[in-house]
Amino acid sequence: MIRKHSVVIAGHPTSISLEDEFWSMLNKVADKEGISLAALICKIDTERQGEKPYNLSSAIRIYVLNYSLAGSDKI
Repeated sequence: MIRKHSVVIAGHPTSISLEDEFWSMLNKVADKEGISLAALICKIDTERQGEKPYNLSSAIRIYVLNYSLAGSDKI
């Protein structure tokens, strides 16, 4: 199921629509990396500003997928 999650990034509130599975994986990545969920979302937000400006929800999905494919000890 897709749910909206409210987060604050760079000092402003925004909402992210993600499937429960991606939200769960995002939390696991943050835990594994030893950073807060907000910090991880800020990192993803900053990185998406490059040559492929996906919306934030899509950028999170792509980040989690790439993290998982990179073999980061199974998130």
